[in-house]
Amino acid sequence: MKYLLSVFLGAVSYGILSTIVVHAYDAGYDLGEVVGTQLLIGFILSWLMVMYMKVRNKRQSAKEAGVTQEKSLTWKQRFMLMSAGIPTALTGLLYYQSLRYIPNSLAIVLLFQFTWMGVLIQAISSRKRPNGIMLLTLAILFGGTLLAAGIMEQGLADFDMTGVVLGLLAAVSYSLFILFSGKAVPSVHPAYRSAWMITGGLIFVFILFPPTFLFNGVIWSSLLLFGFLLGLFGAFIPPVLFAIGVPHIGGGMAGIVGAAELPVAVMLSAVVLHEHVSMLQWAGVVIVLLGVALPELMRSVSGGGPRMSRRTRLTEVTSTIH
Repeated sequence: MKYLLSVFLGAVSYGILSTIVVHAYDAGYDLGEVVGTQLLIGFILSWLMVMYMKVRNKRQSAKEAGVTQEKSLTWKQRFMLMSAGIPTALTGLLYYQSLRYIPNSLAIVLLFQFTWMGVLIQAISSRKRPNGIMLLTLAILFGGTLLAAGIMEQGLADFDMTGVVLGLLAAVSYSLFILFSGKAVPSVHPAYRSAWMITGGLIFVFILFPPTFLFNGVIWSSLLLFGFLLGLFGAFIPPVLFAIGVPHIGGGMAGIVGAAELPVAVMLSAVVLHEHVSMLQWAGVVIVLLGVALPELMRSVSGGGPRMSRRTRLTEVTSTIH
């Protein structure tokens, strides 16, 4: 139970990010300042975790710790990890920018389109058609999305298409992140992978948005609080909690429990941001969650199918920044 709770709390942490971003925008901060501060805090916390692990590992052999030591990484491997961190930084930029144009409740639904986009990308790359269960899942997800986004009630005309496009691009970027992160030096412990990925994302964002807030004193305003909350709940806590829980509950169950991010974000949109979320939209959220859970439920009913190794499951869900 504690491992399920660990993954659940990690997903909840992700679910509150967009609400914090909206408040940061209301306080007058721009995209570069918000994302830059988030990644900076995540960078500091992640490398503090690496330092802690180095101290711990001095007290026991690498074999007993069951990890690959950071010092064994080549610069090529570090570059691969930093490159894999770019899509997740791009996801944050696109997702957070979409919040300027569309409601938070719609933005998170659009981001969740990574569920079917990832399947499509995988099918194209492997040149293998999805099976019947996956096609049914995609149909359920599509129908639930139409309801959850409010399209069935309001139509597309009532939404700012700039925000819709940005939200969908964020989903594409997140799908690419999942694809690349699972292949980038998977033998390395998640703490080291996360630190190097965040480093790559931070450099990418600082190139696009030079961090003037570090030198003009803005960092010492409430921006630091927003950045700390975003870095803590977006770049630090979820990877740690997922690293604890996923090896014990499995990748499939982690995907189901991790989908808690969606209802949490929508609920906060209604309660904290006072956005209107209709019963039809809530029904759509439930349908989307059922679509996420369907493949694992069908696999359980049928008695199995191939399962990923513990290391693969672990590395595919950690090191994520929204």
